[in-house]
Amino acid sequence: MGFCILTGSSNPELGQSIADYLQVSLAEIEISRFPEGEIFVQIKENVRGKDVFIVQSTCSPPNENLMELLIMIDAARRASAARITATIPFYGYGRQDRKDRPRVPITAKLVANLLVASGVDRVLGMDFHAQQIQGFFDIPVDHLYAAPIIVKYLQDKQLADPIVVSPDPGSLKMALQYAEMLGGGVALVAKKRKGPMHVEAISVVGDVDGRPAIMVDDMTTTAGTLCQAAEMLHANGASEIYAAVSHACIAPIAVERLKKSPIRELVVTDTVPLAGVSLDGFPVTVLTVAGLLGEAIMRIHSNQSVTSLFRA
Repeated sequence: MGFCILTGSSNPELGQSIADYLQVSLAEIEISRFPEGEIFVQIKENVRGKDVFIVQSTCSPPNENLMELLIMIDAARRASAARITATIPFYGYGRQDRKDRPRVPITAKLVANLLVASGVDRVLGMDFHAQQIQGFFDIPVDHLYAAPIIVKYLQDKQLADPIVVSPDPGSLKMALQYAEMLGGGVALVAKKRKGPMHVEAISVVGDVDGRPAIMVDDMTTTAGTLCQAAEMLHANGASEIYAAVSHACIAPIAVERLKKSPIRELVVTDTVPLAGVSLDGFPVTVLTVAGLLGEAIMRIHSNQSVTSLFRA
């Protein structure tokens, strides 16, 4: 059984990079819109009996990209693909993973249901906002981490006695993984959220005085959490401050906050494209996850173990 890679319009550059890593050509696909906005998809080559991997992040605009992914899956299923793997570098709606207030949805579960209903056989994702999202699926899920790629870049900086910082309690487990790989300590910034776009850092737990601090998180949109935490770290004597996030869903307000913050550099991956986002000179390093996703695709296709790729 051969395999092929399709890519949607959310992040075609990453799809092409994955294909280049695997030394194959992207399968030809037509994605267009009817005048009123309906999405039309046609796979332009034969995928009958093939192992099909569809690369699509459900980043901004999330509704368009999610619907496009569902339609691509349906097209592949009706074209008699042997197996369909939704390769979702960034899983949108992941923040809505629990019912924490009355009369609210669990949208991360709804998205999982929609993917399964569309006909996907397995999911390949990276750094879900919450680990329990894997359990929302009744099909196999391979969940990768960007940490090894980011850690290698940070190690090359040869920072002296770094401390890894969780900018909020939800990222503490991720911070512990980074600290183990970097061989440094861990600190935590306690915060209080005042609204969807505003947070307030309260205190720092851990000794950051005179040490380079590396804040880690799975995603940032408004950069409110990162910038508030950075101000607190600066006030507590951190010698230099870096931020590393897997998914940079940058909103315009984030750029202004980052420019005013003491953060020296923002390290991100290409799971979400930064094209069209003006960072106005703020230092951002984009690391590619194409090799990691390409390796996972190759192992999934050949029924080999991908366990080593899970480790962060």
